[in-house]
Amino acid sequence: MSNRPSASANERTQVVSQMFSRLVPHYDRMNRLMTAGRDGRWRRLAVEAAQPGDARVLDLGAGTGDLSEEFRRAGARQVVSLDVSGPMLVRAREKYGAERIDWLQGDALHLPFADEAFDAVASAFVLRNLPDLAASLEEMARVLRPGGRLVGLDITHPPDTPWGRILRLGFEQGVTRIAGLVSGDRSAYRYLPNSLTGEPTADALSAMLEAAGLVEVSYRRLSMGAVALHTGLASSRSP
Repeated sequence: MSNRPSASANERTQVVSQMFSRLVPHYDRMNRLMTAGRDGRWRRLAVEAAQPGDARVLDLGAGTGDLSEEFRRAGARQVVSLDVSGPMLVRAREKYGAERIDWLQGDALHLPFADEAFDAVASAFVLRNLPDLAASLEEMARVLRPGGRLVGLDITHPPDTPWGRILRLGFEQGVTRIAGLVSGDRSAYRYLPNSLTGEPTADALSAMLEAAGLVEVSYRRLSMGAVALHTGLASSRSP
């Protein structure tokens, strides 16, 4: 069976790109509000998990560059910051410049890199927006050197407990209001609360990472279970 992305996947990529491009003026403020300012700490945990010292890192879905900047601060030798939205990258470069960071437009379904090009591939709040998650994970694994680390930080389905159901309701209802208030974009605040619909649970995502060829896959829950930080290592490839 071919893993080539479908036409509908490519079309969804364009829709998501256009939506996030419209949100650029409000994007950073939305992140702070929707996470109560905790997203910075979560990104630092993702960087620590990637072990970026003297590494060549791909920041996939870089947005306005906050994760890329954390990698640079942590000593990464080079950060390649890729996003499907050109306006996002313009804003990121305005914020952080270009020292040891290369800003590049592209998408996760067609990574423009050779096999084994990176020591780490990381993403923050991107996985649930990918139109073909399985194909994108295979692309991430392809560009990792053997032993390289994949790190994925994202909102996830909370545990099926009374508290978890409260968290889910807060995401579905609270995010709608906050996104609409800050962005003034009705399509955005309809999209964001529904972005988990049909997406894998934390356990199912771990299984998908293993199916993509990663080993030593694990995750930890953050923010009382509403956010998950997944990690895995690229396995050695057969000659």
